[in-house]
Amino acid sequence: MLMKIKTVHIIGLGAVGATYGSMLYDYDRSSVKIVVDEERARRYNKSSIINDKDYSFDYVVPYPDSDKAEFIIIAVKGHNLTETIDTIRPLVGKDTIILSLLNGITSEDELSEAFGRDKVLHGFCVGTDAVREDGQVKFTNSGKIVFGEYYPEVKGKAKLAADIFKKAGISYSIPEDIRREMWWKFMMNVGVNQTSAILKAPYGVYGKVPEAQKLLALACREVIPIAEREGVALYESDIDEFIEIFKTLSPEGKTSMFQDVEAGRKTEVESFALAVIGLGKKHGIPTPINEALYLMIRVLEQKGL
Repeated sequence: MLMKIKTVHIIGLGAVGATYGSMLYDYDRSSVKIVVDEERARRYNKSSIINDKDYSFDYVVPYPDSDKAEFIIIAVKGHNLTETIDTIRPLVGKDTIILSLLNGITSEDELSEAFGRDKVLHGFCVGTDAVREDGQVKFTNSGKIVFGEYYPEVKGKAKLAADIFKKAGISYSIPEDIRREMWWKFMMNVGVNQTSAILKAPYGVYGKVPEAQKLLALACREVIPIAEREGVALYESDIDEFIEIFKTLSPEGKTSMFQDVEAGRKTEVESFALAVIGLGKKHGIPTPINEALYLMIRVLEQKGL
């Protein structure tokens, strides 16, 4: 049985992965390893620039005889999860703990099917204003990681993750009801990620412009009755809480979907609008705002790609 986490494996070196990877590295260089496949190992630079500082991470390519990981943090995009599961499989042993920071509300189910519920913590990050541009990552607010033990089989493992986060200076919280918190974050992403990508609006717009706040709220409100049918209580006051968070972030900070559209990359619209549309059909709840957002973002994707 794992008694202490000494090393964290991170897969995904975008804005989120780079932010928390750099904090672990600053605490103890040996405490973090970046997981890559063979193709990325050939393509990646040996150092990453994060907040104007060089980080020479230890890159690991998993092979069948690789040592098993103690703790794996998944920080890729939702459409890369299937590939990620295949990549990390050689690293997962009987005591490995896995924490997904993916957007959406389904990655933990997929990970538990692949590796067992006893290994999977539920979680997400919130409040980070990290931006990846021109191969560099910059952030002024690292936000916090919110996680917990939703599956009974994983009981006792959140404390191990909390210990290493505390040592590295990574803010975290372990809420009583992690499932509700994940739906809260899902609703926020449905509102801000999608509208920011279409409006090309950084966080500062949502802190100051009433019309942007109203548009965000329209998208979010479609999630509330769906969540209720799924056994989760969300409220109008949760939307107000989002807006207050945006006021604490760098005004120039951008959502991940805004960054994807700018860079001509595939977005996570399937994890947001399409998920809302599908759940709406399941429960007989109309979702016209998210249907419109889905179509607009798909157009933006095809223009960029």
